[in-house]
Amino acid sequence: MNGQHEIRRVRHELVRRTLQVLRTQRLSPQLLRVTLGGPELAGFISLGFDDHVKLFFPNPADPHGDPVGRDYTPRRYDAQRQELDIEFVLHGHGPAAAWAAQAAAGQTLRIGGPRGSIVIPTDFDVNVLVGDISAWPAIARRLEELPVGAHAYVIVDVADAADEQSFTSRAEVHVQWLHGDAADSGERLASAVASLSLPAGDAHYWAAGETLAMRQVRLAFVARGAPKAWVKAAGYWRQGAAGAHEPIED
Repeated sequence: MNGQHEIRRVRHELVRRTLQVLRTQRLSPQLLRVTLGGPELAGFISLGFDDHVKLFFPNPADPHGDPVGRDYTPRRYDAQRQELDIEFVLHGHGPAAAWAAQAAAGQTLRIGGPRGSIVIPTDFDVNVLVGDISAWPAIARRLEELPVGAHAYVIVDVADAADEQSFTSRAEVHVQWLHGDAADSGERLASAVASLSLPAGDAHYWAAGETLAMRQVRLAFVARGAPKAWVKAAGYWRQGAAGAHEPIED
């Protein structure tokens, strides 16, 4: 380590907002972009590419009861246009996927946060970004912010080739798309991480997706000799559990 890569934690005032659906866009069989807007977006702050906001959906078991909260990445925020993009995985179950599948312009959605940001600087020589389709919004956002001269190595496990996504970046980007049974995702991703041939330089390692799979990926990061301060892994969901979102550490 040379001390130049300062990872900052920034706290934000917790604000809840009621927003309107402006439009929707189907990006792939599994991925849907919903663009939200409205005057209550004023002052929205998201400094980290893997920030999350809490979205509140009707409870399928009790539509008149308390709403159900789920965490999502702010994919794009345009302060001038007052627009916020959220991308949903349409996996066919759960209150978030059910809401997204029927979302239409004019509907409203309540959101909260972000509570804070972890700001990972863009001065790393190499950026390793790994996950399943739930991690793609954060990965794509990171690719957009990386500068010329940076290297990004991206490994994403998706259901099939139809879910592979395009991206924009000024960095030199190498992408591997993996396909196969979801139960073996962690093994596929960890094996791909172990096989990476990376250029010389300081590398930051980031992973997100199904919790148990990401535990395997984090172990693969550490096995490469990555300093633990430069490794971040998170479970965005857990097979068989509702609403799981957790950091993966030692």
